[in-house]
Amino acid sequence: MIAVKVDQLLLSNVGFVVLLKGEEDERTVPIFIGPPEAQAIAIAVNHLPIPRPLTHDLMKNILDFLECRLKRVDIHDLKEGTFFANLVLEHDGAEMTIDARPSDGIALALRSSAPIFVSENVMDQAGQMLPDSARGADQRGDAQNRDDKPNTTPTELLKRALQKAIETENFEEAARIRDELKRLDHPSKGN
Repeated sequence: MIAVKVDQLLLSNVGFVVLLKGEEDERTVPIFIGPPEAQAIAIAVNHLPIPRPLTHDLMKNILDFLECRLKRVDIHDLKEGTFFANLVLEHDGAEMTIDARPSDGIALALRSSAPIFVSENVMDQAGQMLPDSARGADQRGDAQNRDDKPNTTPTELLKRALQKAIETENFEEAARIRDELKRLDHPSKGN
C-alpha cells in the first residue's frame, strides 16, 4: 500500500476531483466526487467551523463514543472507472474492515487524522505524474482555474458547479446544487 495525502480539490469541467498524491511516490490519483463529498472534504481540509455536525462529523462522533478508532482508509480496487475503499477500524484490539466509497473514507480520515493508502494496483492503473504546472488541468488537459486549491470554500466550489450545470443545461443537477447552497446558507432549516 502507498501512503497518500489530499493534494488538491479541484472543480473540472466534468465535476469535482480530489487529487491524492503519494507521500513517497511521485504519482497522483485523481478521483471524481460529487458536490456533497467535495464540501465534506473541503470543510475538513480547511478546518472550517460548522454550526451543526455534518454526516462525516456525526460518524466520527459515533466512532469516538463507541471507542472505535479509524486506523486507516485503504483505496484497494478500481473496476470500470469506479474506485473501492475500506475503512479499517479498531475496537478493543480487534480490527474490522468496512466497505466505503473513497470520498467518504477521505472525509472521515481527514476528521480522524487517519492515514489514507492506495494499493499498488490502483496506483499503477490510475496514478499519473502531474507536474506542478499541470495541477490546474483536468485529466483531459483542459485549462482550469489555478485558484481551485483546498482553501477554496465549499460555497465557492458549489457556485462554480452551479454555473457549469446551468451552462450545460443540466437543470436537475443545478437544482440539487442550488438546494445544497441554500442548506449551507441556512444550516438550521430542514434539519
